[in-house]
Amino acid sequence: MELSDILARCDHTLLAQTATWTDIRAICDDGMKYHTASVCIPASFVKQAKEYVGDKLAICTVIGFPNGYATTASKCFMAHNAVSNGADEVDMVINIGWAKEGKWEEITEEIRQIKAHCMGRILKVIIETCLLTDEEKIALCKCVSDSGADYIKTSTGFSTAGATFHDVELFAKHVAPHVKIKAAGGISSLEDAEKFIALGADRLGTSRIVKIAKGLENDGTY
Repeated sequence: MELSDILARCDHTLLAQTATWTDIRAICDDGMKYHTASVCIPASFVKQAKEYVGDKLAICTVIGFPNGYATTASKCFMAHNAVSNGADEVDMVINIGWAKEGKWEEITEEIRQIKAHCMGRILKVIIETCLLTDEEKIALCKCVSDSGADYIKTSTGFSTAGATFHDVELFAKHVAPHVKIKAAGGISSLEDAEKFIALGADRLGTSRIVKIAKGLENDGTY
């Protein structure tokens, strides 16, 4: 697979608590230069970033992040606020405690409400696979499929582990055809990126692929 094809599937991500506008502007510059699918940034920078990039790059942000236990009303407000500020895509975190309790209808309804507040923008649903059993992951595939969301996403990158090949394979077997897959967290090589894509991931949440591209560019091999 061409590096440009991998980059086109990357949500170039910076969600560190210490991120400044200088940092965010730099990843926006990278996203535009390397033609990534989007940049994924904190909500407080969405308006400024969208004004900076215009139509040259999609802006993605996160809500209910990273723990997922904010109220549904709070998450709906965050989603509406994000898209009002210019977000093209929203990545939300489910209530993981509800998953542990088997509250599948409540999770589905929460996602459905948040999707409505995204006003037609893409919604990706983070289920934090490292905290779940396979049975819980399969149940959440159905929740996401039934909710009207656009993507199921493995991880926040802020918990105990990130994306695994097993989880992407599991998603591919159990989500509805209209639901795409985003692998995120710990994707550190082109080989891993290619394998995630081959297994069914449509998006990759990572900052390292752009760093690899920069290294290859400096070496004169890209």
